[in-house]
This record gives sequence, C-alpha cells and structure tokens, in this order.
Amino acid sequence: MIRARLVQRQPDPAGDGAFGAPRGDRTHNGIDYACLPGTIILSPIYGQVTKLGYPYADALMYRYVEITDTFGLRHRVFYIDPLVDLNRRVSTGDEIGAVQDIAAKYPGQGMTNHCHYEVKRGDTYLDPT
Repeated sequence: MIRARLVQRQPDPAGDGAFGAPRGDRTHNGIDYACLPGTIILSPIYGQVTKLGYPYADALMYRYVEITDTFGLRHRVFYIDPLVDLNRRVSTGDEIGAVQDIAAKYPGQGMTNHCHYEVKRGDTYLDPT
C-alpha cells in the first residue's frame, strides 16, 4: 500500500487553503490539502468519531468526519465520504474517508480539489499546524 503525505492547497482562482486566509467577510478556519477525489484520508489523531456531518445545507452529498480526541479537541475533515461509523474509536493512521470532488460544487472557478482539516476547542478554531 502506498501512503502519501498531502501538501497544502496553494492559492488558486477560488482562494487560498491556508489557515486564516481571507474568505470575504470571514477567514478560513482550517487548512486545505490538495488531493484527488477518491484519495483515502487517514485519521490525524486517536479519538472517537463524534459526528458525521454535512458542511452544506444545499448539497447533502458532501460530508465531513469529526473526531474528538482525549483533550476534547474536535478534529474535522471535510469533503470526504466517511469510511467510519459514529462513536467508533479510531487510531492515528486509520482510514476515515475518501475525498469527494469538491471542485464540482464550484464549476468554472478553478478550485483545486482538496480536503479541509480544522481543529476546534469549544467555539474557537485552532491552527491545525
């Protein structure tokens, strides 16, 4: 099996994948990692799957996986088809999802396909790096 390290999404016509990058009247709350649809994403931490969510109310085909670690930090990976069940315990390196085609939601904008990774403590977003 080949395991590859993902690289941060570089600025493209649709935006920048860096933590804190401008997004109109807000800032980007995570880091985007460039990857092709179908790429298998591994858990970044040990914890419990506490949510399988939907980032867009108008596009329920897009999903995210939230894993809560032993310190109560919520790690969320967006734009992946979950490969885990709710309440499952995962270890660092376990497969948690397959990347979805997020660029298809924004046709013509030149967005690089990616997954989005964010970390929250309560209502505060932390820099995942």
